[in-house]
Amino acid sequence: MNNKDIFFKHLAPTSHQPVLIEVESAKGVIIKDTSGKEYYDLIAGIGVATVGHNNEQLNKAIIAQLEKHAHVMVYGEYIQSAVNNLAVKLSQLLPDQLSNSYFVNSGTEANEGAVKLAKRITGRPKIIAFKKGYHGNTQGSMSVSSNDSKKQPYRPLIPGVKFIRFNNLDDLKFIDEEVAGVIIEPVQGDAGVIIPNPGFLSALRERCTQVGTQLIFDEVQTGIGRTGKMFAFEHFGIIPDIITLAKGLGGGLPIGAFISSYDNMQLLAKNPMLGHITTFGGNPVACASAKTVLDIVSEPALMSNIEVKGQLFDQLLAHPEVKNIRRIGLMLAIELENEEMVNKAIKLALDEGVIIYWFLSTRNAFRISPPLTITKEEIRRSCEILIKVFNKIQLPD
Repeated sequence: MNNKDIFFKHLAPTSHQPVLIEVESAKGVIIKDTSGKEYYDLIAGIGVATVGHNNEQLNKAIIAQLEKHAHVMVYGEYIQSAVNNLAVKLSQLLPDQLSNSYFVNSGTEANEGAVKLAKRITGRPKIIAFKKGYHGNTQGSMSVSSNDSKKQPYRPLIPGVKFIRFNNLDDLKFIDEEVAGVIIEPVQGDAGVIIPNPGFLSALRERCTQVGTQLIFDEVQTGIGRTGKMFAFEHFGIIPDIITLAKGLGGGLPIGAFISSYDNMQLLAKNPMLGHITTFGGNPVACASAKTVLDIVSEPALMSNIEVKGQLFDQLLAHPEVKNIRRIGLMLAIELENEEMVNKAIKLALDEGVIIYWFLSTRNAFRISPPLTITKEEIRRSCEILIKVFNKIQLPD
C-alpha cells in the first residue's frame, strides 16, 4: 500500500479535498515533495513555521533538550529549566500585567483555558464574542467562534455566549456586569484579515474596565511577530487582561499558552484545586523550541523587516484580478472576484510550485502567511509565479 492509499484508508479526514503534497523534506521557505518538486511555502503551516522550516538554531535547541529529557510529569508539578526559561522570556516581552503563563498544547486549548479563567476571576456566567471570529474547534472554542454552518452539527454548545459586531461601537453596550469575558482577535484572521478601526479596541478596553469584564485577546494567529510587532495589541496602545498564543510560538512544535497576571492565575490552583490541568502542556522540548523562536523573532533585524516584506507583497501582487489586499505585517488576505476564482488560483499556484491557502469562512480570498524569515528575493520569485496565475484564472479550464 502506497502512502496516498494509507493516507485515505488509515487517517481520519478533515475534508474531501486535501492538498496531498507528499512531503519529503522542508528547509527555509521551500517544501520538497517525494518527486523532487519544490514549492514556495507562503502559508508556513498556517502561520506556524515562524522562523522557517528546519531552522538550524531551532533544531539545536530541540536536540539539546531531548538529550536532557522529554516528558517527565504533567504540567505544574516538576521544575524544568526549559519551561521556566520560556515563561521568563514571555514575561520580558509582555507588559507587567501579563507575567504569568500557563502552557498547553494548542490554540484552541489556550482559548478554552482563557474563557475558564475569565469565569473564575469574575464569577460571572456570560461570554461575549464577535461575529466572523474564530477561536478553535473544540466545544468551548467552537462556542465562541462565529461560523454557524460549522457549529450546527455539534450543538448544544456551551450556553451564555453572545456575538456582537466587530468594529461596531454601538454593540459594546451589550458588555455588562454579567459578562465574564470578551474574547476577540485583535485582527480577525479567518474573516480575511479584518483590521480594527481606529479607536475601536480602545473603546472596547474602556468598556471592559468600566464593567469589570476580562478582555481576552486571541493572538494565536497574530502573535509572535506576524503583524510586525511581537504581539498585535502593541499596534493599538492597549493591554488585554488575558492573552492567548499558539501557532507561531513553537516554530513547528505543538504548544499554546494563556497568560494573565500573577494574581489571576493563582485562582486556578484553589477552590477547586486543579482548576485547569493538562498532561502534555509545558512539554520541555516544545518549550525549548518556543524560547528559541522568541529569541530569533525578537531580534531587531528580523522584526524591523516584517512590515517591509509585507509592503513588498502589496506592490508585487497588484493585478486587475486582485480586488483588494488586506494586510498587517506578513498576514495577508488576497481578495479575488469570487470563490471559484480563489479555488482556481490555489490549484494553479500549486501546479506552478507556490502554496497559498483558503480561509475557512472567507471564500472569496486566499491567505498568505509565510515564514517571517522569507527573503525579499523569495518574495519576488513567488509573486512572479502568482502574477502568472492571476493571468490564467480567467481562461477556460
